[in-house]
Amino acid sequence: MGHIVVKNLRKEYIERRKLNRSQECPYVPCGEVNVVFEDINLEFQEGEMVCILGPSGCGKTTMLRIIAGFDKPTAGNVIVNGKEITGPSPDHIFVFQHSALLPWMTVWENVELGVRHVRDKAEREEKIEEFIEMVELEGFEDNYPYQLSGGMQRRAELARALVAEPETLFMDEPFSGLDFLTHMKMREEVVNMHEFFEKTTIIVTHDIDDALIMGDRITLLGGRPAQVKMSRKLDFPRPRDFTADEELTELRHEIFLALGVNYAL
Repeated sequence: MGHIVVKNLRKEYIERRKLNRSQECPYVPCGEVNVVFEDINLEFQEGEMVCILGPSGCGKTTMLRIIAGFDKPTAGNVIVNGKEITGPSPDHIFVFQHSALLPWMTVWENVELGVRHVRDKAEREEKIEEFIEMVELEGFEDNYPYQLSGGMQRRAELARALVAEPETLFMDEPFSGLDFLTHMKMREEVVNMHEFFEKTTIIVTHDIDDALIMGDRITLLGGRPAQVKMSRKLDFPRPRDFTADEELTELRHEIFLALGVNYAL
């Protein structure tokens, strides 16, 4: 199960920066209270893939970390499967924005971390092999992260996350830093795996096209403090094509406008 309810979430902190975070964020003087977001109310259904969109600095990653239990809100709470989240859970796996592979471990050893609780050695090795093959890294089991391309490192992280068979998968900008073709392939891979495993998946992204192509639902954050500007279920068949679906194209333009861009390229 992976049913998530976010109730009246608010996050604030004391500003310690003397310079502005980004052009999109209004300046908050050093020493004053900075409210990141407030009054966030969301519900993620079991098995959904939800993509969270918003401008840089609006608190997307902070909210994801709170939902996953890595951070605490100033107010409000997160309920997962009827229980309030008070910290990280082994049933919820987080794929970080930057590579989190352990550099002193091989691909095999990194993936093995996801099934270290499996006592039967044969069963454990069978699972590792299955998921390494699933992300097409067979033949690279003994390679260290520095010997892999960025896309291969991402695939190894994905294998490590999925082999643990989590109830919920959290992904923070999973395709950042990848070249165009690898980005496209990884996006397709995540969609295919989600349809196969049907696990609740929450992805933070700044890429509108990624969200519209991948998501069962999109959530748009905006403003400062950030609030939910849009939460829309995407009832479009896959694979999705902007050139062939006029309604999807119109929604794409609507989101661009909501983010302050007058036209979509």
